[in-house]
Amino acid sequence: PEAPHVVVTHCLVDIPSAKYGNSMQVSSQSPRQAQLPMQTVLLSRNRYPMGTRTLSHALPLCPQHLRQVGVVGKFVEFFSPGVAQLSITDRATIANMCPEYGATAAFFPMDHISVQYLEQTGRDAEKLDYVTRYLKAVALFRDYSNSSQDPDFTQVHKLDLSTVVLCCSGPKGPHDRVARVLTSFSNSMSLQQGFKGFQVARERHHAEVPFQYNDKEYSLFHGSVVIAAIPSCTNTSCTNTSNPSVMLGAGLLAKKAIKAGLSMKPYIKTSLSPGSGVVTYYLKESGVMDYLFQLGFEVVGYGCMTCIGNSGPLPEPVVEGDLVVAGILSGNRSFEGRVHPNTQANYLASPPLVIAYAIAGTVRIDFDTEPIALNNKGKAVFLRDIWPTRQEIQAVERQFVIPAMFKEVYEKIEKVNERWNTLNAPSDKLYTWDPNSTYIKSPSFFDGLTRELLTPGSITDAYVLLNFARYLTGRGLNPRDFNSNGSLRGNDAVMARGTFANIRLFNKFLNRQAPRTLHLPSDETLDVFDAAERYQQAGFPLMILAGKEYGSGSSRDWAAKGPFLLGIKAVLAESYERIHCSNLVGMGVIPLEYLAGDTADSLGLTGRERYTVVLPEPLTPRVIVDIKLDTDKTFQARMRFDTDVELTYFHNGGILNFTIRKNV
Repeated sequence: PEAPHVVVTHCLVDIPSAKYGNSMQVSSQSPRQAQLPMQTVLLSRNRYPMGTRTLSHALPLCPQHLRQVGVVGKFVEFFSPGVAQLSITDRATIANMCPEYGATAAFFPMDHISVQYLEQTGRDAEKLDYVTRYLKAVALFRDYSNSSQDPDFTQVHKLDLSTVVLCCSGPKGPHDRVARVLTSFSNSMSLQQGFKGFQVARERHHAEVPFQYNDKEYSLFHGSVVIAAIPSCTNTSCTNTSNPSVMLGAGLLAKKAIKAGLSMKPYIKTSLSPGSGVVTYYLKESGVMDYLFQLGFEVVGYGCMTCIGNSGPLPEPVVEGDLVVAGILSGNRSFEGRVHPNTQANYLASPPLVIAYAIAGTVRIDFDTEPIALNNKGKAVFLRDIWPTRQEIQAVERQFVIPAMFKEVYEKIEKVNERWNTLNAPSDKLYTWDPNSTYIKSPSFFDGLTRELLTPGSITDAYVLLNFARYLTGRGLNPRDFNSNGSLRGNDAVMARGTFANIRLFNKFLNRQAPRTLHLPSDETLDVFDAAERYQQAGFPLMILAGKEYGSGSSRDWAAKGPFLLGIKAVLAESYERIHCSNLVGMGVIPLEYLAGDTADSLGLTGRERYTVVLPEPLTPRVIVDIKLDTDKTFQARMRFDTDVELTYFHNGGILNFTIRKNV
């Protein structure tokens, strides 16, 4: 009674709507409305088997298990004595993977281990005491061994930690757990082109492509590692929640590898991009940074790198040789074409395993029976010879990961970057747009915006894409100066052209992989952007027909802004990745979902039809609407406006327009 509402502080809860997808919603200070009931619980118990590295298995295990359970749009709370065995950074990793298993939030209530972590990272003792007493007073502080403290949950799902084994995930999805990468890759070679297969003819499974790099001869094969990255997301973790055990483990592995006389192929793109300066600090202080550097893992920056395609060009044989080469990274995205358009196989692993596969130079290796490589004396070295023990890692962590380190780094945050501090920032209230800039451009989202609400109308046709080079060359830039889509995300003209630019995009109109589509009125095959432009010039609205989990692989806001700019008015899919569905709503694009049992195939839809979506009055959440075709066929689908707030955004033409009208 004394606490009508509770503000949760210092609890490990990850809400990806704020971090990944709904940046538009957060920046507009709009409410986050959720459906109820939505609390789903996973019970963890027993102990991890000896020898497993938590982050080697947590990454694929949690998405796989929770996707099977079905937690899309739910709150997931972890409880029971098994949680107490997880370090605070392990819990942060699992919570941080919310987008991978589709939950709205993943919650680990605070306990004594949480307090220990905050003490270790230099938090104020008086404030910690206040927070702890407050959370206990409102029953949010948990003793995981005391079952009487467990709330009543709507659902309980059990995960036995003793069943967890060392594993990775891939080659095309973070939720596709694989116990043996060698077996996974070999099986995928022959499978039909799709979510797991590469459809390589059996006689080409052992193809070899020789090439020169820095005047030396090398050869590439199917499964050759060409990208090895330890990025900031999940395994090195975001901002302050870096996981010292896996990072120090990677550093100690590098140290042992160098001392054993091992090296890496120079053509492999290696990078280390921590989520926090603290990581760099303890890697240097512990003496392992030099060994990482010798293997090629130098700090290239902080924040998003490899996971958003910032690896740059690869050796020519990779592009021209038609090989299924591999990327290995400790991030949380392995969707085909996202890491790099030319690495068809991408596996997620812990940082130590990233280094191991980089040294091996291939994912087609059995570390149990095959040497990782020959050293500089021609002697075979096995992974077990250089793998650091848990005791070695813990000893280094206790010595070098101390509160003073965190305090020093945090105190320097506003002072350490001289270039940033010397920037001459304008004081104007309104941003001054530079018409010559290709990086930041005034977006067209508000063109034609009126103060009055316009009644949403109906819809009609097909598909969309890009011509990236034409725009930039027209601006006087040479191709080598284009940079990446990620770096140009402040330019809507570039991002619209890059929206469906993935060369692995499979379009049923073409029945092959290509970032192109069929312009139906002319029957011409065009880049998607060019086709969309033609449709818009002719005044035709557009739709997308899709399958299951549409939007998986990119929960960023531009994955919805781009289609909006291309003139897409609706998407019709079997199901949606939750964050992307929310972003479509935020841009005023209608997410339509087939009714249970219906698919494009079962309804006989080819995409060549003309579609009219009839909007009833008044619109209500999750209303079923009629879709009429120009073939005189009619079927029904559900509009995925799940709340009244989402309907308000739609009536305003999206959350951006809603924010403008609200503040004018």
